[in-house]
Amino acid sequence: MSRKYLGSSYEKNLKTSYKILDPIQRNKSKIPHGHDFWNAYEFTYLDKNHLPVLKVLELTIPASSKNIVESKSLKIYLNSFYNKKFNKSSEVLDIIKIDLDKLTKSNIKIKFVKKFLNEPDALKINTSKLLITPKNKIIYFSGFRSICPVTSQPDFANIYIKSNAEIEITWLNDYLRSYKEKGDFHEQCIEGIFEEIKKRYQPSKLEVCGRFMRRGGIDINPVRSLNKRFTFKNFRFFNQ
Repeated sequence: MSRKYLGSSYEKNLKTSYKILDPIQRNKSKIPHGHDFWNAYEFTYLDKNHLPVLKVLELTIPASSKNIVESKSLKIYLNSFYNKKFNKSSEVLDIIKIDLDKLTKSNIKIKFVKKFLNEPDALKINTSKLLITPKNKIIYFSGFRSICPVTSQPDFANIYIKSNAEIEITWLNDYLRSYKEKGDFHEQCIEGIFEEIKKRYQPSKLEVCGRFMRRGGIDINPVRSLNKRFTFKNFRFFNQ
């Protein structure tokens, strides 16, 4: 899979530009509700006094967007703000939103994060002695591994699930471990997990969240749900 910047050098004096961003077309999904939290931990720009400002940026991209953005191109794009002056932080957010709305062909949400929410109370299924999951209890699988289809590098996550159906824990552990050699984007992994649980257990309420660890200063965390009201927010399981 060929991308604009992945595996190649780029000009250090590259100016902030929409053209830096590299779109990846989303696979169409029948899942009714969802979004992806993107957290950029290494974002800096100059304030009105030409002093550097370092902040954490949160992007929320709807799962219905036509495109997602290739993560290295987003990193290069965000890094290009380091030497640009803004009188207000809202001006920075407005520019990024306009560019990413255009690229994704959707209406994203964007803000600076001062503190992440804590990990929800959940049952760890890796070591649970239960045979089936309790209904409507948040469960999670630790140490999920998949392979990036662009770089062939591994990605790691905790997978969180809430369902009103009882799920066989042995089956779920085995199924989630089966991803360790699969080459899928984060979004496709979570949608695949969601669809497999839905097909096998037919719940009327189901929500799946992948809390992936960051790579290159950015983490991507998809949430998919049968219901409009989401349980899973933009939390961190390493909150430090």
